[in-house]
Amino acid sequence: MKRFRALVVDDESLARKRITRLLGSEPDIEVVGECATGKDAVAFLARELPDLMFLDVQMPEMDGFAVLRELGPRKVPAVVFVTAYDGYALQAFEVNALDYLLKPFDERRFHETVERVRDRLSNRQEGVSDRLAALIDNITPVKPNRGRIAIKTGGKVMFINMGDIDWVEAADNYACLHCSGTTHVLRETMHSLEAKLDRGMFVRIHRSVIVNIDRIAEMQPWFRGDYLVILKDGTKLKLSRTYRESLSGTLLAT
Repeated sequence: MKRFRALVVDDESLARKRITRLLGSEPDIEVVGECATGKDAVAFLARELPDLMFLDVQMPEMDGFAVLRELGPRKVPAVVFVTAYDGYALQAFEVNALDYLLKPFDERRFHETVERVRDRLSNRQEGVSDRLAALIDNITPVKPNRGRIAIKTGGKVMFINMGDIDWVEAADNYACLHCSGTTHVLRETMHSLEAKLDRGMFVRIHRSVIVNIDRIAEMQPWFRGDYLVILKDGTKLKLSRTYRESLSGTLLAT
């Protein structure tokens, strides 16, 4: 059985101990170090390179992305981000993170991650791609949109704030705007509506779906290169391979 060496980086002692304990039940994974700060992680990785790193994003002085920038793409092991902040999920996937664990997570979700990591490490030993440094250098927070969309319904006009839209679904020459459990039908094509939406906030992930990236809770590999995009309300949407580059473009353009 091939064994993998893991480093756990988190500024919360309880979080580090829990991850270490959960990894202790995996016979092929050995925890070779724990670090409480990004600087400690950089120092550790200067001495040795584990196969895998569970990395917190939000840490004082040096966050998870700063750790990756400091190390450079050639010295970074496979990464699983572990954080209480869901706003970094897309950035994590764009720097080729193997997974993104959102705290609090249960043991089932953790072991799903370990299975995914095990499969990737067993079949592909190379580290993160050369695009990593350029991508993380260009990551900036998404700017909010204050625009509105007018919807004619029941003889009146209703104004919907763009920021209130969770996702949009195509229905022939109509677009269904899903907003916190309520659906508004707009007589407009997806192509026309997409041109009106803020591209720093919305991105097409399928030929019939546009999503507000602020609503995304996590992404999971699915089938033949596709992903499942899971929203904060539990809605599951398909991200097709065709639109993965547009997702990257949205992040880098903001």
